[in-house]
Amino acid sequence: MEQPMLLATDLDGTFLGGTAEDKAQLYTLLHQQKNIQLVFVTGRGVRSVLTLLEDTALPRPAYIICDVGATVTHLASMTAVEPVQSLIAARWAGDTIREKLKAVKGLLHQEAEQQYRCSYFYDEGTDITGARQIADSLQCDLLLSAGKYLDILPRGVNKGFTLQQLLQVLSLPHRQVLVAGDSMNDYTLYTSGFKGVVVGNSEPELSRLTTGMPHVLQAKRSGAGGILEAMAFFPEFAGYLQKL
Repeated sequence: MEQPMLLATDLDGTFLGGTAEDKAQLYTLLHQQKNIQLVFVTGRGVRSVLTLLEDTALPRPAYIICDVGATVTHLASMTAVEPVQSLIAARWAGDTIREKLKAVKGLLHQEAEQQYRCSYFYDEGTDITGARQIADSLQCDLLLSAGKYLDILPRGVNKGFTLQQLLQVLSLPHRQVLVAGDSMNDYTLYTSGFKGVVVGNSEPELSRLTTGMPHVLQAKRSGAGGILEAMAFFPEFAGYLQKL
């Protein structure tokens, strides 16, 4: 019997990406194999994820790490995972940083519920240096991804950090985890040391920075296909594919 597995995956471009055939194969596997625990790790807010889950073909995760790591929710009870969420909340600068960022040239606020982060669109005219200085002054981190997204997060909070905190709550060892992503806001999933896959057609900077990491597969197939490719690549998880 295979050891329990936790798949922690980004959504857009990763779990939701790839060919219809690859998505059907991966989703069928996750519906059938109760020994695989699913965690979504996404830049989306929780309401957006819940809307996605209205599609019954999409496997339901046990936990949802949203807002690029700033919130973590147990899906079945729809409650925040403690003490992780309180730890994140204690690091957040609150309305002060939102007010100061209004003065930054070229930031376009994303219309989404954002409790412990600020999210914007940016372009070549955005004063990123000014935004970074404000973030630093309030003990926050600035994260750029996909060439258009700018997130302000509590200092040290990111997808990798929150996943590690969740695993401590679950008492689950790193060796049973596979992470998957496609953009720079997924980078900390790989620097946290988890076995992982950078799926095909990922953001070039993510592929560049993770090339040479011995625990990270650079997949040829995109989206769900890259996740299946990684499960076949890592011996710990290959047995699950034989049951399809």
